[in-house]
Amino acid sequence: MSTPVLHGPIGRTVRRIAPFLETDPLGVYVAALSMWSAAIGGTVKVSSRGNARPVLLWSALVAGTGRGKGTALRAAHHVLDKPLGRFLATHTTSGITSGASMVNHLWQQQEATAETEHGRDVRALVVEEEWSEVLRRVKRDASFTTKLRAAWDGATLRNTTKEEAQEVRDPAMVLHCHVTPSDWTKYVGESEAAGGSYNRILPFLLGSVPMLDDDRVSLPKVDGSELSDAYGWATARPRVITLAEDARPLWRIVRRYARILGETLPEGQAVFIERTAEQTLRVAACLAASECSEHVTEEMLSAAFTLVRRSVQDAVRITKGATSPKVKRQPLSLEDKVRARIAMHGGRATSSQVLPYVGATAAEVKALPGIVVTVDRSGKTGRPATVFTIRGDSSGYAAPQPARAEREQNRDDSHRSESRTANSKRDESRATVVQMYAYRPTPKQAPEPVPEPLHSERLADSNPFRALL
Repeated sequence: MSTPVLHGPIGRTVRRIAPFLETDPLGVYVAALSMWSAAIGGTVKVSSRGNARPVLLWSALVAGTGRGKGTALRAAHHVLDKPLGRFLATHTTSGITSGASMVNHLWQQQEATAETEHGRDVRALVVEEEWSEVLRRVKRDASFTTKLRAAWDGATLRNTTKEEAQEVRDPAMVLHCHVTPSDWTKYVGESEAAGGSYNRILPFLLGSVPMLDDDRVSLPKVDGSELSDAYGWATARPRVITLAEDARPLWRIVRRYARILGETLPEGQAVFIERTAEQTLRVAACLAASECSEHVTEEMLSAAFTLVRRSVQDAVRITKGATSPKVKRQPLSLEDKVRARIAMHGGRATSSQVLPYVGATAAEVKALPGIVVTVDRSGKTGRPATVFTIRGDSSGYAAPQPARAEREQNRDDSHRSESRTANSKRDESRATVVQMYAYRPTPKQAPEPVPEPLHSERLADSNPFRALL
């Protein structure tokens, strides 16, 4: 799985708050880039071969319920809320379920700002946290997908009503949505993508991250001065961002990659990635604007390419029916399984409590160096029991010992009628006699939790965001 580079001021801020989040940092980075592109989309364009187009980035966070999509959105809001002034508060909307409502919203905003100091403002950030609900409704409106394509291209939008015709030129609308993999497959079909309606959206599958020890910790304050200065620079006047000379060789590789990949994949998957080169250029332009630069350097283009390439991989995974990136787990060794079973039974387990669950014979378990095998002949009837314990306590699986007061109480209850001398002799021989009550948990006591397997460090290393946290 490709590991995107979190570049520039936005990437640095996301890495700063990532240790305090129970979500994939990639989702925060993607949501923040979409917000940033919406904020600067009214004045910033990107040009290649003399053709200027918008820098609008449409994105979708694809993950199951409770996998951190909402957390990522709120964290992105935390990153950009102050640097963007009142933009997020005044330009964010949702619930656009038809082509007419889309044009009407942008037209009303255009009319409301036509007489202001800065002139007409047709920027809009459409956030759909329950995108599946919108997709169900837009099936009834044939014009929705047509106007959706025009909005991404920055083309003129028109809406004819009985009262008057509404027209919006150079719209700067950005769509950021959340959806589950199953709903994406159900509603975003191959035919819609082939028409270009939904292959303008960059999908990203969110991975899972460990739970935080303390969920009361709030996000740390971030220094938004750099992004605030960049926002002022980007919106001060119209700007056109172009490729720097050192980025042109990589740009040719990106275009070649997109064409070859589109010809190699099956048609049902290729339709979702037809705009790979265009998306890469838009991401790179947003990164350049965040650094107050009118030129896309090779470093910026490379970072943008890693992000779009990850989206391409996720788009292929979604169309194949995948849900999210899976962590390959190494199977437990026989000794790990035996240790876990012994720990589950309070540090001492019989052969019937171990062998059926580890898939091994008694001889194989006896051969393990960290396992001690003893024979318990204390039973009055029946065969002697084979008992497994753990050698030493260095492994972390040592059997818990009962409290001293509890041992003394049990000893007094069971031997109250005997003399003090007999008790003294019995205490001296206790080290060599296994007392059943010393290891048997009380009925109300829950079993000890199974410790993490010894290969947990190896699993953590496979997390592609470990170096970024």
